[in-house]
Amino acid sequence: MDEDTRATRAAVSANETQQRSPEAIRADIEQTRAEVGDTVEALAAKTDVKARAQERVEEVKETVRKKARDATPAPVQRGGQQFVDTARANPAPFVAAGLVVLAVILWRRSSR
Repeated sequence: MDEDTRATRAAVSANETQQRSPEAIRADIEQTRAEVGDTVEALAAKTDVKARAQERVEEVKETVRKKARDATPAPVQRGGQQFVDTARANPAPFVAAGLVVLAVILWRRSSR
């Protein structure tokens, strides 16, 4: 943009400002404030490294879950789901089995 164009725009802008009502100017100011606020929020989001890293972790987790679902045969998925449903319906045997495994691990460690 050359010097004459800038001067012309500045003159037109000054002339328009003189002809506008205070309400119109206030509305423009409010609109500009909102736009600046949105820009600041966008910049803050871009500089929030921790939040961006967490978002990326969640994206990777979902990708891995999807690949695991796609790679697992349907009968295995049904069997796994059946196991989970059984454990949720009646957790006592699974808790007991976990305690037995823990006791064996502790007993083997203490006997060394």
